[in-house]
Amino acid sequence: MSAILTLAVKDLRLLLRDRVGFFFTFFFPLLYSVFFGILFSGTSKGPSAIPVAIVNEDRTSASDEFVSSLRKTSSLALDLVDSRDAAVDLVRRGVRSAYVVIPPGFGDASQRLFWGAPMRLEIGTDPGQAMTAGMIEGLVTARAFERMQRLFTDAQAMRDNARRSLEAVRSSTGLSGLQRTLLETLLTSVEALPDMFAAQESAADTQPDGTTQPALGGWRPVEITTSQVTRPTAAGRPRYPTSSFAICFPQGIIWGVMACAATFAASLLVERTRGTLPRLTVAPFARWHILAGKAAACFFTTAGLIVALLFVARLGFGVRPASLPLLLAAILCVTVAIVGLMMVLSVLGKTEQAVSGISWALIVVLAMLGGGMIPLAFMPPWMQTLSDVSLVKWAILALEGAIWRGFSPAEMALPCGVLLFVGVVGFAVGAGVFRWSEQR
Repeated sequence: MSAILTLAVKDLRLLLRDRVGFFFTFFFPLLYSVFFGILFSGTSKGPSAIPVAIVNEDRTSASDEFVSSLRKTSSLALDLVDSRDAAVDLVRRGVRSAYVVIPPGFGDASQRLFWGAPMRLEIGTDPGQAMTAGMIEGLVTARAFERMQRLFTDAQAMRDNARRSLEAVRSSTGLSGLQRTLLETLLTSVEALPDMFAAQESAADTQPDGTTQPALGGWRPVEITTSQVTRPTAAGRPRYPTSSFAICFPQGIIWGVMACAATFAASLLVERTRGTLPRLTVAPFARWHILAGKAAACFFTTAGLIVALLFVARLGFGVRPASLPLLLAAILCVTVAIVGLMMVLSVLGKTEQAVSGISWALIVVLAMLGGGMIPLAFMPPWMQTLSDVSLVKWAILALEGAIWRGFSPAEMALPCGVLLFVGVVGFAVGAGVFRWSEQR
């Protein structure tokens, strides 16, 4: 037993001696819990405001009032845009989670209760944010029915007035029989109108063939059309995204390439601590050759992983990229960024355990900030702004832009430019800080 305790104490002393490893073993979980506890302290009341573009094509007082009611919804952050095409483009590029269009005729329809065309609304959602689509539709529907509820409330008051008038007619002694009959018929019909409306909402008439059709000739007070924003169909080409796998594979790819960065960062440190790098420095190689060789190995491994996963997506799940040239550009930029990240990770610790702990801690944080674990739409506004510092966000956006968002070369310039900048700067910083011999 004493031998076991002696060995255990030895391992504990080694852990305490490795200050970075000790920090990530004991203190990082505490910081992680406190940080994200503060981060999501307000989400118990629901997700943060979902960014939505709204287009008011009706331009009446009723449609303006409807826009104002949506603005009062704390779960929606409205951005009033001038045209339908602009709203669609915002959603396609992932800038907004959805758009709402108020077509012409909304104001006239909102004044009617039992006849004519219903109030019509159109909702378009981002296919990559399916979790928010149902929430947005529910919030918009609730606001649309609020106006109908006010009309129904007026009808309810009308029924009460009709009932009181009917009682007065029946108790009156100054009416002839014909007058009494006509007034009772009229007031009884007015009193029944709200009940007809309620029956229309809660019941359906069953047809002889087994189908159902709503009462009052199929009339509905609100009609909402929903759709997903997809890339327009080209001749002989499918619509994008072709399936849910086209949306999910970019996230899976990012987790794979981040693992490559952590693995190569640890391997570079292992070569240094075990004396491989010092021996290579006396070989007929320049030092930059050695680092360039490690970077090339990481580059080809990362690119090969991305290509392999996309190959599986194409053959196994029918995922076809919207633009093959832009997809190749995205692969190149993501790979360069991962090489830069690998070099930075390799100089953040003196031991393999420390580098491994730092690498995965940083990867988890980058994934959290960049939408790799929680959709950006569900994050607080300040965190959505902070997500710009995460290469995960830009890597996912670049891959999505080439696979199914249908980005143009100009639209791909921003995410690809950010990734190239991260890669070049990360490699330069890592190479400048890198130590060629173990310092004890």
